[in-house]
Amino acid sequence: MAIMFRTFSVITFSILAVFSVLGQSLASPSAQNFHSRARLISGGQENGTWLAGIEIALDPGFKTYWRNAGDSGLPPRFDWSGSENASSIEIQWPAPSRTEDAAGVAHTYSGTVVLPVLVKAKEQGKPVKLKLTADYGICKDICIPAHAEIDTVLSGNEANRAAIRKALAKVPRPQALGAEGDLSVVSVESLKQDKPGLSVKVRAPDGAKPTLFAEGPEDWYLSTTLPDGDNRFTVTVEEKPKNTAGPVPLRLTLVAGDKAVETEVSLDGGGQPR
Repeated sequence: MAIMFRTFSVITFSILAVFSVLGQSLASPSAQNFHSRARLISGGQENGTWLAGIEIALDPGFKTYWRNAGDSGLPPRFDWSGSENASSIEIQWPAPSRTEDAAGVAHTYSGTVVLPVLVKAKEQGKPVKLKLTADYGICKDICIPAHAEIDTVLSGNEANRAAIRKALAKVPRPQALGAEGDLSVVSVESLKQDKPGLSVKVRAPDGAKPTLFAEGPEDWYLSTTLPDGDNRFTVTVEEKPKNTAGPVPLRLTLVAGDKAVETEVSLDGGGQPR
């Protein structure tokens, strides 16, 4: 499935320029696109940081993708280079859903998704203008690249602030391996199989159906099973660069209901836990 994903991405991005002419061609507060509408929203400042967000509203039945799109998706690409008076712009990623079809497993959002954006001004007291060029995938039966050029001058808006705070509450919180609590990555162990693999034991609230997302460095392609009856997931290293030396960071995002945590562990160059 990893090979399929890379091939799909190359083909999709190669036709992106063709499709993008059908999207929004000039920067604007919002952009209508393929079964989606994208805009930037602003919710004012908190402790010297501007709360902003990328809002993508999707038509019923359509989805877009998390930062790690999975086997068959198209990861979003965001360019903030045209922004003014911004010293740092940091996207926060609410936990996605796991969807599976004939093309493989994808990590997705549906409905209306808000990606919170935390912005620091270069000069406090002066206006901050965000200008975003966004390329993202919209998918129902097939995935179509969408393109938007949108901008906004940051300001205060109570409705927007509420939407951004709600999205921030869905961002996985960092948590150490083996931490106490009703949602936790308990342990990571080596697993003997044809490809390098890991057995990941988790703890989840009673009655919850946990989902695990595994992310390695660039050019590492990982797959994750659904849990067994003991809340154990299998993470398989499908492909990795040759002659890789450790330590290799592995990010595990565990989701159950409206809760999500994010745990960092290390692998050796062969893809086994250190």
